[in-house]
Order: sequence, then structure tokens, then C-alpha cells
Amino acid sequence: MPQPPTTPTDPHSHTGHDHASHGHATGGSPGGHGHSHSHGPAAPVSKHLRKVIAAVLIPFAAAVFVGMAVLWPGGAPAHERTGVGFDRQTQQGTVVALAKVDCKSVNASQVPPTGDTSTPEGREAQAAQTGECKKATVEVASGPDKGRAFFEIVQPGAPRQLEKGQEVVVAYAPDAPRDLQYSVVDVNRKLPLALLAGIFALAVVVVGRMRGVFALVALVVSFAILTLFILPAILQGSNPLLVAVIGASAIMLIALYMCHGLTARTSVAVLGTLVSLLLIGLLGSLFIDWAFLSGNTDDNTGLIHGLYPHIDMSGLLLAGVIIGSLGVLDDVTVTQTSAVWELHQADPAMGPRGLYRAAIRIGRDHIASVVNTLVLAYAGAALPLLLLFSIANSSMGSVANSELVAEEIVRTLVGSIGLVASVPVTTALAALVVSADRTGPSAAATVPQPARGGRGRRRKR
Repeated sequence: MPQPPTTPTDPHSHTGHDHASHGHATGGSPGGHGHSHSHGPAAPVSKHLRKVIAAVLIPFAAAVFVGMAVLWPGGAPAHERTGVGFDRQTQQGTVVALAKVDCKSVNASQVPPTGDTSTPEGREAQAAQTGECKKATVEVASGPDKGRAFFEIVQPGAPRQLEKGQEVVVAYAPDAPRDLQYSVVDVNRKLPLALLAGIFALAVVVVGRMRGVFALVALVVSFAILTLFILPAILQGSNPLLVAVIGASAIMLIALYMCHGLTARTSVAVLGTLVSLLLIGLLGSLFIDWAFLSGNTDDNTGLIHGLYPHIDMSGLLLAGVIIGSLGVLDDVTVTQTSAVWELHQADPAMGPRGLYRAAIRIGRDHIASVVNTLVLAYAGAALPLLLLFSIANSSMGSVANSELVAEEIVRTLVGSIGLVASVPVTTALAALVVSADRTGPSAAATVPQPARGGRGRRRKR
């Protein structure tokens, strides 16, 4: 009697063994991946099941791309620059000379210090009068005034010190007096950032091979959707929540299918991600309104509201919650779907309940690590703010009640609830789909599986 592992209708019998012994070299996968969800090719599913999945996902994908076409902004709206913050004209420049000068001589027109050095303002005023300053000659390297030079005075206690030959970013104020039209606002960091991006891309390609290449392409597409659709559409006045849902769904569809293939396994991960995103959107909308979060809490959001008062800032906050949660959601849903598929390949006789119980144990470990990662990521981003509250000896209650911190709390907890919910939702969907497929074309290969133990004992005799 022919043995099931060599039956032509069971193309994954050898693959299942490879996953247990050397999953990194599974046939059909162009390259490895750091997670367990990119080992081998997914097992084929029945034609009927493919039709069911397509009936759900094709209308959804069509609705997403129709929504993008309807809301497509055609670029950010034009406005008159205010010259405040990021909303100013900038050019490139180079420090061509640097000389040491007496601070008192270059600050003679300023109000002299009062002598009170107990405040930061007093200390800075005293340093500006008594310390040794630097006089930098900066040459404009781009724009209509290329080659024009101006002077920049650097105080001894300034956080940004200049050096000869350093490339800088200069702000241009055309309405100011000629001697004050240009000023240094930042240093040019393009070279180190480009080098770091190159190292990152090289590492991804070397380790991930073709799958890493697809991941980088998906990353570029994600940023393209963000910069060409989501941001300009919000500036044009479209509803931020609607734009974020459509944009995030487009990113999800393109990134998941490009990185993990057009398979039923990926489709189940897409469905699990979609359900979790909807939950995050509903919870975020509820608690942002309930907590009276305006979304206008710092200089940048204040400037946006001043330039575009029609933008719903609380909706913008909710859009940020949805987009920020998407990346981690993709990882969780793909991992859980892959776990269910691998368990099914290891034991095709296992029913949906058994698959769910086995895979949810993997999911609990994933939940613990991912939620901790998300909370620490937000805490790290808000570390300077938390230090300020610590210096002020504020209680935890008053810190959490401030709108600036309450925004981060709502953002973190709503995203974490969505992540936690994605594990049982995606696991249940995957268990139902892979179990329902046992009546498909691979049934002939899976039916004899329970008898393997008996034949194995006969072979030992």
C-alpha cells in the first residue's frame, strides 16, 4: 500500500517534516525571515474555500481602492508661509569660517543680566555677556542667493555648536531686513541618516533575501501612501478617521500580500487585522470623545490648527492611533495564522477546537511581549515629558490627567486592546478556515493519517 507521505496529492508532507527539523531551508521560500510566520509555502486550500475568501476580500479591496480614488487629494493645498516652526522657507548652507569673539562685544545691544543666576534665563544672560562666543561665517549653498554669506553668533551654552566645514540648514525670511534674512536653524544630517538607512536595507536583504526585498518594497509603498494620500487628504479637509481607515487598509493589503504571498493564510491574517483595526477605531473614537481629548496639545498641532482650522484635530489623533497600531497588528495576525497552519500540517486530524487551544498558547506569549513593547515604545517617546513631571514632583494622578499624557495613555491602551483582541480573533478564524478545508483536494492525503502509528509499528517489526 503506498504511504501517504509520498502521495502526489500531499505536496506538503515533506514540508511538514522540514518545519520540525530545518524550517529555515523550506522549499519554495526564496529566503528566511526572523519570525515563525514565513517558513514554507502555505498548504493549498480547496477551490470552494478560495471562493469564500475571495468573496469577502475582493469587495473589501475594491472598496478600499475606490475610496482612495474618490478621496485622492492631488497634492497638499497651497498656503502662504507663516515663517513659524516648520512652516518656513529653508535652504542649505555651509560654515566656511569660525572665529572666537567676546560675547559682550556681540551682545552689547541686549539687556544686561540682573545678576540673578538662580533661573535659567539669568544664567543664560550672564553667559551671553561674560563668556566666549563663536562667530560663524555661513555661505548659502542652494536657492536664488547661492553663494551669499552671513554671520551667525553661537553662544557658549547653546545646545547646537557649529564647526568649520559643517553643513547646516538655514531659514530664509524674505520680509526681514537684508542682514537678518538668513539664520541657522539646524544641522544637515542627510549623510548619517542615508548611511543608516543603507545599512538597514542591506541587513534586511542579506538576512531576508527575496522576502527582505519584498519587505523593503512594501515599506516604500507604505510611505508613498502615507505621504501622497493620507497626509494631503487630511489637509484638504477630508475626514481624518475615514482617510486613516482607507489608507491603513491599503497599506495592510499591499504589505501583507507582497511580503507573505497571495495565499489563504495571508487572507486570514488580513481578515484578523481588519477586525482588530475596526475595534481600535471604535474604542479610540469612544474614549477620545469621552475623555475630551482635543488633539491640540503642543506647538506643532497648534500650528496645524492655525494654518488649517477646518481639520478635526481629535479625528487626527484617532487617525494616528489607527496607523500606529497597524504595524504591530500585522505581525501578530500573520504569526498566529502561521501557527495554526503549522499545527494543522503537523497533525491534520486535529479539529478547530484543538487547533485553537494549541495556537492560543503561542498567542499568549506573543501578547505579553508585544503589549510590553508597545507601552515601552510610547514611554520612550514621551521620556522628556515624563522627566518634566518628575522634576515638578507631580503625582501620578495629576500627570495622567493632563491632556498631553492622557493622549498617550489612550493611544497606548486602545492600541494594546486591539492587539490583545487580534490574537483570539485571528486564531479562531484560522482554525475554522484550515479545518473547513479538510474536505478539499488534500482530503485523500489526510484521511489515512491516523493509521500511521500502526504502520510505523509494523515497519519496526
